[in-house]
Amino acid sequence: MAGNGPGRNAVAVSDLATAILDPVLRRRAGISIGLVQSWEEIVGPRLARTSRPEKIQWPRRMQDDDAFEPAVLVIACEGIAALHLQHETGEIIARVNAFLGFSAIGRIRIVQKPVRPPQKPERPALRSLSEQEKARVSGAVDKIEDADLRASLERLGASVLAARKPRN
Repeated sequence: MAGNGPGRNAVAVSDLATAILDPVLRRRAGISIGLVQSWEEIVGPRLARTSRPEKIQWPRRMQDDDAFEPAVLVIACEGIAALHLQHETGEIIARVNAFLGFSAIGRIRIVQKPVRPPQKPERPALRSLSEQEKARVSGAVDKIEDADLRASLERLGASVLAARKPRN
């Protein structure tokens, strides 16, 4: 993508995405994308693997001249990470406030929920077929006239047999 400057230099897609997502995150969750991206630097790699900032809940102000009250940072975390997070609450508040540049956060609320997407189970390695098994699969599909269909069914049959334990 071309930039707006006189030389029209290239602009990284991540910069464009940040420019689009940051206002949405601010409006929906009261949080900046910079905080989300810098989470590992703020809390450290150990906590960053099992937690993420969800939103910043700002207290409602009834009038414009009401005194400033710090917000609550809602952090989602998994299982045992909640205990670690709770022990480091003061340090996290200080680091987030330093990142934001003012005393924006006064408390942290911890919400336990899955942070990482569930991992797909690994497929087991398929065994190689014996010559007898290969012949059996070929014989089962040899009367099919369409070559593409026959090849697909042969691959399917071979993978089904390879997933099973061999007969002794």
